[in-house]
Amino acid sequence: MSSTLEESPLAADPTPGSTPTTPVVAFPRRTIDAVLIASGAVLMVVFLVAGGLLTWGANFSDDYVTRELSSQNISFPDAAALKEEGRDDLLEFAGQRLTTGDQAEGYASYINGHLEGIADGATYADLGTPERAANAAVTDAVEASAPQDEIDALKATAAGVSGQRNSLFKGETLRGLLLSAYAWATVGTIAGIAAIGAFIAAAIMAVLVFLGMMHHRRTVKTA
Repeated sequence: MSSTLEESPLAADPTPGSTPTTPVVAFPRRTIDAVLIASGAVLMVVFLVAGGLLTWGANFSDDYVTRELSSQNISFPDAAALKEEGRDDLLEFAGQRLTTGDQAEGYASYINGHLEGIADGATYADLGTPERAANAAVTDAVEASAPQDEIDALKATAAGVSGQRNSLFKGETLRGLLLSAYAWATVGTIAGIAAIGAFIAAAIMAVLVFLGMMHHRRTVKTA
């Protein structure tokens, strides 16, 4: 990179009492244009690579979620059944098969509505202590040689708690998996939007690089 050093006559031969002029370093316009063009080209390549990777991630997420949800063969109840359960918020999905993240979120909400009706809204973890207590009560009754009808009643209670807990476990597990699918689908959507932004930025940088090259060419001819 060439540069020129220009000095004011006052800097070379200052008069008494005057302030020396600071030397000025001047960069040729061609050098500045070349640096800007090279920087723009690098950024353009970076945006193109980022856009390609983001597009790949978005397509992978969409394909993976769709493939996994479709393999489960889960479908929403029809509109009449949803209305009967008071789930008017899910009517847009009535009768549809789960293939998208939005549908997975909707079905997770549908499952949660059923889970809230089990054990008065208790969760799988909440029923751990009651289940152990019910089983311990059966054991104590047997060891104490309690009447058979009392033992049978305690066994029925323990079986009921265990059944509720098993239902909650299955429902909460499926709900969690569906919400995970929804999360991955959302990430894929965000990646797709970011990819579009990266490609737009790359196009803008390409235009700027082209204009810079034209300016650089004119500067060389008129130098």
